Amino acid sequence: MTRPYQLGSDEHKQRFCHMLLDTFNPYKPTVIAWPTLSADALARLTNLPFWDIAVQTEGYASRRMQALADVTFEQPIKDALNLNAFEEGRHKLVIEHMLRFYGIKTVPEPDYAAPENAEWNFIRTGYSECFDSFFAFGLFKVAKDSGFFPPELVDVFEPVVHEEGRHILFFVNWVAWKRAQNNLFQNILFSGTCMAALGLSMFNRLGLAGKTKKAGQGVGARSGGGSFTMTGTESVAGKLSPRLFLETCLAENNRRMAEYDDTLLRPTLMPRLAKLALLFVR
Repeated sequence: MTRPYQLGSDEHKQRFCHMLLDTFNPYKPTVIAWPTLSADALARLTNLPFWDIAVQTEGYASRRMQALADVTFEQPIKDALNLNAFEEGRHKLVIEHMLRFYGIKTVPEPDYAAPENAEWNFIRTGYSECFDSFFAFGLFKVAKDSGFFPPELVDVFEPVVHEEGRHILFFVNWVAWKRAQNNLFQNILFSGTCMAALGLSMFNRLGLAGKTKKAGQGVGARSGGGSFTMTGTESVAGKLSPRLFLETCLAENNRRMAEYDDTLLRPTLMPRLAKLALLFVR
């Protein structure tokens, strides 16, 4: 693609920040009208193994985003990071309100202390969200089309899934912008940080994928390094073939990313890995 600006330029910064800021949805978790569920639907919701992880994932994400916002002075990046942190915290509130409404119990939450290395934890969380969101897009589509959840409940969570798409788009463009601001030595260190964060994220999530049964027994809520999309895949999409599920994730990723400024960078790692996996699965 030929862009009308250089990656790392002021226009690039303005575009990826205002992509987030200008598409803010002011919905309030406290006024969500939760639908009445049938006994079967309530049982499916209650038995999903990832609610502890879901609450903690959003809690840690919000704190880590806010930590970087607190030490960032570049505008409008600071404003965008503050909004990102707010939205992650709001996702946590949405889940908590739902759990209370339907009487679903979770384990006590940890203390979401401010991380010591704000940039490292932001990068780690950003890559984790790229991984999680790719599968979440597919899971959300499967849950909607299959009737696993009633349409009214699916509609409640659409703004949450939509916001995660905005967050990962902001993240990958922030990484590109940051690289352009660094000198050669700084970029060597920054590239190492990104590779380490990406590797840790994938290790945590692939490891958790083999432990979904344990997660269902209540040990899945670990120290914020887990992934509720990984534990949810078996529950929601278990009857789909791996090929159909990956194809669904790819299609949904493309659809959701197409909503935004086409000059901005898109997350590419997970789509590329999924396309590679399709060469070997049925």
